[in-house]
Amino acid sequence: MIAKMIKNKTHSERLFHLRKVLTKIDLDGFLVPLTDKYQSEFPPENARRLYWLTGFSGSAGLAVVLLDYAGIFVDGRYVLQVSKEVDISLFKPYHVSEQPIASWLKKYASKKQIGYDPWLHTVDYLDQLEGRLVNSGVSLVAVEKNPIDQIWKDRPQPPSKPAYIYDNKMAGKTSAQKRIEISEILVQQNADSAVITNPESIAWMLNFRGNDLLHTPISLSFAIINANRSVQLFISPNKVSNMLISHFGPDLLISPPNSFASALTELGSRGATVLVSSSNSPSRVVQLLNDSGASVLFRPDPCELLKACKNSAEIAGIRAAHIRDGVAVSRFLCWLSESALNGEVDELSAAEKILEYRSENKNFVGPSFNTISGAGPNGAIVHYRVTEETNCKLKKGTLYLIDSGGQYLDGTTDITRTVAIGLPSKLMKNHFTRVLKGHIAIATSCFPEGTTGGALDSFARRSLWEIGADFDHGTGHGVGCFLGVHEGPQRIAKRGADTPLCAGMLISNEPGFYYEGNYGIRIENIELVQTQPMHDIQDRVMFAFEALTLAPIDKTLLDIELLNRDEINWWNSYHQRVWETLGPLLDKKTKNWLRLACDPLKLQVE
Repeated sequence: MIAKMIKNKTHSERLFHLRKVLTKIDLDGFLVPLTDKYQSEFPPENARRLYWLTGFSGSAGLAVVLLDYAGIFVDGRYVLQVSKEVDISLFKPYHVSEQPIASWLKKYASKKQIGYDPWLHTVDYLDQLEGRLVNSGVSLVAVEKNPIDQIWKDRPQPPSKPAYIYDNKMAGKTSAQKRIEISEILVQQNADSAVITNPESIAWMLNFRGNDLLHTPISLSFAIINANRSVQLFISPNKVSNMLISHFGPDLLISPPNSFASALTELGSRGATVLVSSSNSPSRVVQLLNDSGASVLFRPDPCELLKACKNSAEIAGIRAAHIRDGVAVSRFLCWLSESALNGEVDELSAAEKILEYRSENKNFVGPSFNTISGAGPNGAIVHYRVTEETNCKLKKGTLYLIDSGGQYLDGTTDITRTVAIGLPSKLMKNHFTRVLKGHIAIATSCFPEGTTGGALDSFARRSLWEIGADFDHGTGHGVGCFLGVHEGPQRIAKRGADTPLCAGMLISNEPGFYYEGNYGIRIENIELVQTQPMHDIQDRVMFAFEALTLAPIDKTLLDIELLNRDEINWWNSYHQRVWETLGPLLDKKTKNWLRLACDPLKLQVE
C-alpha cells in the first residue's frame, strides 16, 4: 500500500510538471503514445514515455493530457490491466473502441491546441486522427522538442550494445541478394530510393542483429536504400565493429543517427522520388521530404512482404527451433503436473522454470517476450505481467495460463497453453472446449490464394458466439525468424487484416476466453502457410496451415461431447505428431508423462 502511494505521488508530480511545460509553450494538451520513433512495440527504457508518465506497461496505448484532465486509451487486451497499473484519479482509462480518441478530443478539447511529437506518430495515424477532427475546433500542433523529455531528468541513456552478423546460412539469402529484390521493387515503382524506418526490416535486409531491445534482437536504426542497391545506414557508430562493416560490403555507408534528417533533406534537394511506408514511418520523415522538394510515394515497406514469406532455409531452422522449444515446454508441463498440486508453485516460479528448460536448448538466446504466467483470475488479464506484488500461487480447482516463447538463432517461438490445476469444473471444460474448437477451425482451414486473415477470423469465434461469448483481441499475428515475435503485415483479426496470406508466412492461432475475476483460457500454436495440392477442375491455388508448435494440450479440460468426429481426428493426429517428434528427445520421466498426455481420444458413437 505504501509503495503504491509513493508511486501515485510520483506520477502526480510528473503530470503536474508536464502541464507546467505545456502552459509555457502555449499548448492546451499533449498526445503521449507508447511507441518510440521506430514504432517499437516494447521501446527501450529511455523511450518509455507513456510508462514513465502513467505507470502503464502494456504494448499498446496512448494518453491525452489536457491542462485539467487526462485520459489513457487502450485496446481490449489491456482494459483490466490499465486500471490496476494506473492511478485512475489522474488518468481515466478508456477502451479505445468504445471511446475513440477523436471523439474524446471533440468533447474535451474543442477549440484547443493539442501538441504531438511528429517523430512518434505515423503518417497514417495522424492523417486518420486529423480527418476525424475536421470542423471540430481541435488543432493538432507538431512540437520540435518533446515536453516529456524536458522534465524527465533521470532519463536513461539510449541502448548502446554492439550489433552482430547474422549467419547467411540461417538467413537463407545474402544481404546482396535481398538488396537486388528490393531494388527491383523500387524500379517497378519508379522510385529512386526507399526510406526504411522499421529496424526489423533493416536487420532482415542487411543480415545483422543487435541487443537494443530486451526480447527482439535488433539494433535501432534507420536506412535509405537506393535503386542502385546502395544503402545508407543510420546507427550509432559504437555499435558497429570492423567485422560487421566488412560484412555489409562497400555499397553501404554508415552514418550517425543525427544525420538522418539532413539525409532526407538531401534527397528532396535532388528532387528524388522516395518510397515511404505511411503505416510505419514517422510523420516527421514525410514532412522533411516534402519540405525539401522530394516526391513522396506512399507504398508498403519493400522489405515487409519479402521478410514475411520465409525461405526454405528459414523454414528449416524455424521447424528445428520449434522442436527444441516443444521439448522444453513438455518438460515444463510434466514438472507442473506434479509440482502444482502441492501448493508451492506460484506464477513467478513457474515462469522461471520454463525459462530454465528453454535455456538448456541449443541456439537459445532469450525469451521472445515477457512470459504471461497467469493463475486463476490473473489469467483473465490478456497480457498479464506478473510482479512480486501480484504473484499468486497455483491452487487446486483453478486454471493456469502460460503464454511464453523463445528467441533461437534459427527461429522465434510463441506458445500458449492453459492447464487445469486439479479437477476442472464443468463450466471450465465447456469454455475450454469451445476455444479449442475455434483453434481447430483455423488449423484445418483450406483457402484460395488471395484470402486475407480477416476472412478466416470468424472461424475461431463461432463456437464462442453460439453462447454469446467472444474474445477482445486478434486471432493471429505474424512471427519473425529470430526477429520480432509480432510481425506484419499478415494477421488474423476482425479488422486490419487485409494482407492476403501467402506460402511461407508464419501466423499464430490463438483464440481465447476470459472470465473476469475467475480465469482465462487461450490455446496458441504457430502455423506455417503452405500450398495445398488440390485436384479440381478449377485448378485454383489453395493454401493450408501446418502447426509448427509441438506440445500437448490439456486433455483433462475437454468436454468431448462438444467435439465432432473431424475435431477428434485433428486432436489425435496432432498429438500423434507431438509424441512421435518429441518422445525420442525426452528423458524417461517426461517421455512417460507425454505418452499419457498424447493418448488418442476415442471417437464417440454418432
